[in-house]
Amino acid sequence: MDATARLRITCPDRPGIVSAVTTFLYTHGANIIDLDQHSTDPEGGAFFMRLEFSTPYLDMSRTALETAFGDVVGARFSMHWRLSYSDVPKRVALFVSRHDHCLMEILWRFARNELPCEISMVVSNHDDLRGSVENFGVPFHHVPVGDDGMAPAEARMAELLGDNTDLIILARYMRVLSSEFLAPYENRVINIHHSFLPAFVGADPYRQAHERGVKLIGATAHYVTPELDGGPIIEQDTARVTHRFSVADLKNTGSDLERNVLARAVKWHLQDRVIVYGNKTVVFR
Repeated sequence: MDATARLRITCPDRPGIVSAVTTFLYTHGANIIDLDQHSTDPEGGAFFMRLEFSTPYLDMSRTALETAFGDVVGARFSMHWRLSYSDVPKRVALFVSRHDHCLMEILWRFARNELPCEISMVVSNHDDLRGSVENFGVPFHHVPVGDDGMAPAEARMAELLGDNTDLIILARYMRVLSSEFLAPYENRVINIHHSFLPAFVGADPYRQAHERGVKLIGATAHYVTPELDGGPIIEQDTARVTHRFSVADLKNTGSDLERNVLARAVKWHLQDRVIVYGNKTVVFR
C-alpha cells in the first residue's frame, strides 16, 4: 500500500506536456508527490521530467496503466519514458579489485537501508576481500584474470550476473571491460574514477596530478561506455590540496571523495533521478 511509482520522461519540448501527464495520472487515481522538470530550450529544445506518485488508489493494474499512458500521452508527445516502482528493488552487483573503501561504503550504506536495492553479489579478480564482503551476508565470487586475458573472466561474470541484474557498480575494479560485455548494460554500469574528469584519464591519475602540481583533486562517478572514462558523468566532487601533498596524501584525500561521490551517484540511480541525454545526464536531486 505504500508503494510509489517513478516516471521519467524525455521528449521534444512543447506546450501541454505537464498538463497532459498530470491530468492522465489524476484521472486514474494517482496522487503526485514529487515533480521535477527541465528544458534545454523552450523553443525546440529537449524536455525532461521526473515525477513520483503514490499507487494505492489507482483504478487499473500497473500493466494497464503503462499501456494506457503510452497510448494516450507517450505517443502524442513522442516520449521516451519509463515507469518503475519502489517495491520492486533493483538487483545490484559490485565489481572490485583490491581497494576496499568504495566497496565498504556501498555495503555499509546498504546494511543501513540507505540504498533501495538488493545486492546480489560482489565479484573480484582477487580473493583478498572475501571475508569483509561475507560479513555483510553478501555472496563473494573470485573471478581471476589469467594469461588468456579478460574474455574468459567476462564469460564467467556474465554467467554469474544472469539476466536479472539491473545495475553493476565498479567500486574500483581495475580492469577494462569490453564493449561486448557492456552492451547489455547500457547506462547500467557506474564507475568511480579517481580524478576530476576529463582531467587525468586512464591509470594512476593521482601520480599524474602530483606531477602536474595541481591545487585541486577530485573524483567522478560516470556511466561506463566503450570509450575509456568517457561516459556520461553523474556526480563529481573536489578537494583543495597544496604543494606539500605527496602522492600518498593525494590518494588518502581522494579516497574520501571517491566513496562519497560513488555512493551519491548510486543512490540517485537507484531512485531513478538520472536521465541520460547524449553523453550528458540530467540529475533531479
